[in-house]
Amino acid sequence: MWIDVTQTLTNDIANWPGDEPFQFKLSATKEETGSVNIGSISTSTHIGTHMDAPFHFDNDGIKIHEIDVNRLIGEATLVEFIGEKLITHELLEHVDIKGTIVMIKTKYEARSDVFPDTVPVLTEDAIAYLSSIGIKVFGIDVPSVDDIDSKTLDNHHAFNRYDIINIENLLLENVTQGYYDFIGLPLNIVGADGSPIRAVIAKKGE
Repeated sequence: MWIDVTQTLTNDIANWPGDEPFQFKLSATKEETGSVNIGSISTSTHIGTHMDAPFHFDNDGIKIHEIDVNRLIGEATLVEFIGEKLITHELLEHVDIKGTIVMIKTKYEARSDVFPDTVPVLTEDAIAYLSSIGIKVFGIDVPSVDDIDSKTLDNHHAFNRYDIINIENLLLENVTQGYYDFIGLPLNIVGADGSPIRAVIAKKGE
């Protein structure tokens, strides 16, 4: 069975401070058109569960439509580091990580309507370690792989140097550590710096 690990997009979902908030509305009703309801959305590309393209933080980086979708479908390991503020190489090397995708769960409860003041982050040697064992996609259940107040975005740049695509704001509160199949696909938006995604996982062997 596939499990949805995507934050639901609602008009009260928390957006990054200063970004355009998510809004869905009916632009026209069936009564108005005589045949159909027509909705419209406006949003930042970094709302809810989303994928960063390297162009987000590097003018020379690839854009969302240039990311190979094949790397976004595959075997994944979900690791729990509840309450850890700093995720190190030493923590990761004690976990049996399989596949090319890793997801890290850092909390038991998700509040998609509240933007956090702080988030746990990886050390650069942890990112290098993930690369050394073949990880191509990294996902976490908070809105950034860097400190909330970071301007240099060191971890974003490090993931890019090690050829790892990062996904932020996965909804992992109802799933547990283990091995999964993973699908997480962005919208195919030409020139975009990022995109909301729909991410689903299925427990291996079930």
